[in-house]
Amino acid sequence: MDERRTIRISEAVREELAEIIGFELDDPRLGDVDVTEVHVSPDGRHARVRVGIRGSERQQRESLEVLDHARHYLRHELGVRLSLRHVPEIHFEQDRHPDAASRVEFLIKRAKKSRGPAEK
Repeated sequence: MDERRTIRISEAVREELAEIIGFELDDPRLGDVDVTEVHVSPDGRHARVRVGIRGSERQQRESLEVLDHARHYLRHELGVRLSLRHVPEIHFEQDRHPDAASRVEFLIKRAKKSRGPAEK
């Protein structure tokens, strides 16, 4: 897969995971999680997903465990939403220093998606 396609797929996976995690995962242990970065491997079979998690060390650990437990569901949802030959296997890792710009970008996109077409 060429580099531009890998970048496009990585961004699409990041956007979809951010929406699913932010709005559809309903687990009380899941804290405030931002998908900050996704790197899909050149063969498209693996995705390294960096997440920024706010809260205490315990809350961060629990949130990462919830995400790891939900990765099969998340992969299934990606397969439903994205037209990919291979839906990547998801590997979560914590982003210890989430970029403030990523947070702002995420909040803007989430606000746009939550509004209806007439409000945009």
